[in-house]
Amino acid sequence: MDQDSHCTAERELLEAVSRITTFSTTSPSDEERNQLKAEISCQVRKENPEKDDLQDSNASLSPNSAMTTKELQEYWRNEKRQCRQVKLLFEIPSTRIVEHHLSKYVMYKIIILQTGSFDSNKSVIERRYSDFEKLHRNLLEEFSEEMEEVTFPKKTLTGNFTEEIINERKLAFKDYLRLLYSMKYIQRSKKFIDFLTRPELQEAYGCLRGGQYTKALEILLEVIGLQERLTRGNPVSIVPTLCAIVVCHKDLENPASAFEYGEKALSRLRVHTSHRYYIPLLETMITLAYELGKDFLSLQEKLEEWKAKKDPIRVFTLKELAVREYVQ
Repeated sequence: MDQDSHCTAERELLEAVSRITTFSTTSPSDEERNQLKAEISCQVRKENPEKDDLQDSNASLSPNSAMTTKELQEYWRNEKRQCRQVKLLFEIPSTRIVEHHLSKYVMYKIIILQTGSFDSNKSVIERRYSDFEKLHRNLLEEFSEEMEEVTFPKKTLTGNFTEEIINERKLAFKDYLRLLYSMKYIQRSKKFIDFLTRPELQEAYGCLRGGQYTKALEILLEVIGLQERLTRGNPVSIVPTLCAIVVCHKDLENPASAFEYGEKALSRLRVHTSHRYYIPLLETMITLAYELGKDFLSLQEKLEEWKAKKDPIRVFTLKELAVREYVQ
């Protein structure tokens, strides 16, 4: 990111803070401003040692790890790239009014993109007032102290669909999302990430269960980019989505694409061999490698090694695991 872009992003966030929060003085103190700026920077997973098992090789790698030196070097290079600073910008450029027989509401179009470089993979989602309201309630329960001074646009008895009210809420919700993202604990919380990704994932997995693989794949490919940006500190969390993409490509008879995404998922599980997706993914990758004429012996060796260390248990197939995700 160049210096001008960096200053602009921080200035916009500070302006958002001044609009959406209430302070005892007319403006934030220098200490508060500096603290907020610091919270925007790249976080390196300090709070949760169980999820941060990638920081210390002695803590994360088991004594029985079968990874070669080359594999370890490549793994840590990937992890270093995962920890690079990522800042997201939230914009709400437009809205639309939805009318059903018994209800009427406004849908807000949210664009999420990465700042500091050209982002051709911006994410676009839609949420309504009640979605924001539910997020706010959930965050208040878990982060009462952090949310103490965060205000939320209140409902009005009349005029909810006037251009003036809608435009005011567009600005308020944009500032609200930017402020939440600036708080490191909230930024990485499951509730915040679910707000931005869960509705799309639920739709995608519903399509997958119904055999609509093309539609499911289209949605999953849209959401995976946003998931990657939101979970840089916890790359294992996107393994289920990557594996769902593998399942869709495989059932659509695209073995090369399935193998490509399977490699991405497998790279995130190299030191997480007890993960529920590890063995089903290995078995699928062996099948795909054989079909594509690729080397499958190394994958087969990892599978046999795992089976030799573990007691025989019932293991689901990759597809059986995928269809169990996001069952309402």
